[in-house]
Amino acid sequence: MARLPRLALPGMPHHIIQRGLDRQAIVRDDADRARLLAEIQESAALHKVAVHAYALMDNHLHLLATPEVGEGLSLMMQSVGRRYVAAFNKRHQRSGTLWDGRFRGAPLEADAHLLACMCFIELNPQRQGLLLAGPEDYLWSSAAHHLGRRRDPLVVDHGLYWALGNTPFEREAAWRERLNQGVAPEQARRLMDSAHKGWPLGGAAFLGKLGELGELRDRPVTPRKRGRPRKTADGQGPHSGRGAS
Repeated sequence: MARLPRLALPGMPHHIIQRGLDRQAIVRDDADRARLLAEIQESAALHKVAVHAYALMDNHLHLLATPEVGEGLSLMMQSVGRRYVAAFNKRHQRSGTLWDGRFRGAPLEADAHLLACMCFIELNPQRQGLLLAGPEDYLWSSAAHHLGRRRDPLVVDHGLYWALGNTPFEREAAWRERLNQGVAPEQARRLMDSAHKGWPLGGAAFLGKLGELGELRDRPVTPRKRGRPRKTADGQGPHSGRGAS
């Protein structure tokens, strides 16, 4: 079955996941981590992509980002791949690809899912079993920025984060409360499924609007239901003419 074109839409936040080949490390030490984040920052600025949240783990990377133009995400990730992988290979005397194929990702409805996605990303280090006093103690995520520990030049705060309070203190306190609440398992599953499978995440109205976009005319925004329509007692399908409302 042919792979669907990736959905990348201007002005919409996208949850992005990039994994290492065969789940191998994409960073081996802090020098690698700093280099990868620097490449992301430079490429995001070049291709007009706003990064709202991130978590860099040993063998994978999560980003929440909004492109100004549709192709911005792909151009950013391609640029990072070329520059970082070349530097990584040279430094560690290796060759070949570092990534497990192309990055995974999908747009999401901001009002319904953006803050949950931010929370999911910034709690990833603790979900992976790292012993931390709090999310802000992990140096390689955006949590410290959003909790006021440090200013992160990679991060461009989304308007929904700004709406959490009128002052930095109010926003940071509200965000700490949100992180303390965590993400419900079902919400976490939906966030991961959406990014891995490439289906946008949002309500019916949001998905309906996406389906009306001209550039998506040949690309479905929801998976098709499997199997044949179930027949009713009179032998008619649920969408047959007789008895349909």
